[in-house]
Amino acid sequence: MEAHLAFPLLIALIGVALLFDFLNGLHDAANSIATIVSTRVLKPQYAVAWAAFFNFIAFLFFGLHVAETVGKGIVNADIIDASVIFGALMGAIAWNLITWGLGIPSSSSHALVGGLLGAGTAKSGLSAIVWSGVFKTSAAIVISPAVGLFLALMLVLAISWIFRKFTPQGADRVFRKLQLVSASLYSLGHGGNDAQKTMGIIAVLLYSQGLLTGGFHVPMWVVLSCQAAMGLGTLLGGWKIVHTMGSKITRLTPAQGFCAETGGAITLFMATHLGVPVSTTHTITGAIVGVGASRRLSAVRWNVASSIIVAWVVTLPAAAAIGALFYGLTRLF
Repeated sequence: MEAHLAFPLLIALIGVALLFDFLNGLHDAANSIATIVSTRVLKPQYAVAWAAFFNFIAFLFFGLHVAETVGKGIVNADIIDASVIFGALMGAIAWNLITWGLGIPSSSSHALVGGLLGAGTAKSGLSAIVWSGVFKTSAAIVISPAVGLFLALMLVLAISWIFRKFTPQGADRVFRKLQLVSASLYSLGHGGNDAQKTMGIIAVLLYSQGLLTGGFHVPMWVVLSCQAAMGLGTLLGGWKIVHTMGSKITRLTPAQGFCAETGGAITLFMATHLGVPVSTTHTITGAIVGVGASRRLSAVRWNVASSIIVAWVVTLPAAAAIGALFYGLTRLF
């Protein structure tokens, strides 16, 4: 570990981490609210406030397993210093801004993991990598959307049978109310999994500076700061991505929106419990595709879905390259 940072620099780096968390909320706000907006259950301004609230209170419902994975389960915590953290954050932030500007729903989570891998490897080579954590996170790239797709598809089939005697208008009335519940659950899952990634980054920064007593852990002020930053980002929203997620992939009814959100929420709850830093973007996209495919395969705009998949594949190496670059820049000073 390097010599201790001057206090103003430490505060500035924590500020950069919270900026990433804010941008994560901004970038991924669409995941929480796309379906509830596209089904016109809530107007966008109310939907973001709804999502932001449940994002913030997520820490009350989940442990901090994901924060621990990010803090010490991707790159060896003992080699992490302020330069590695800076490189990781800049890699993630830069990639988030690029994809946000283009309206591409890539993964903030995997951008952060990529940035951390790039900066850590730039410092200490491949020996810095905790391969078990990387494999777990990489597997989630495939597994989380698949689980989201499967659960959403099963929910659609079950609901179609349960509500088979309802008129379409009657079913819509029921699910417009139920979507408020499913959107809340999804926002809880989003806040619970995504905010913990920044908690892990700040905690390992404090650990590298010898500021955590009793070993690696996440202080409560870090938890609250990260949840607040993500909630604020969600409140400001990302409307380009809402449009892509909510209507370009497939058109949704309230019942289908409920199934997509519930399938996504269950997936996030399981991942957070297991300490796996999954992508909320991947999860809800898989769920929306599952809902669309339940009608017929042609209901899914596969050209849009495929362009999103390309962005997913590129995210990890792109963020890693940017993270390594920024780490290298810090070595010049």
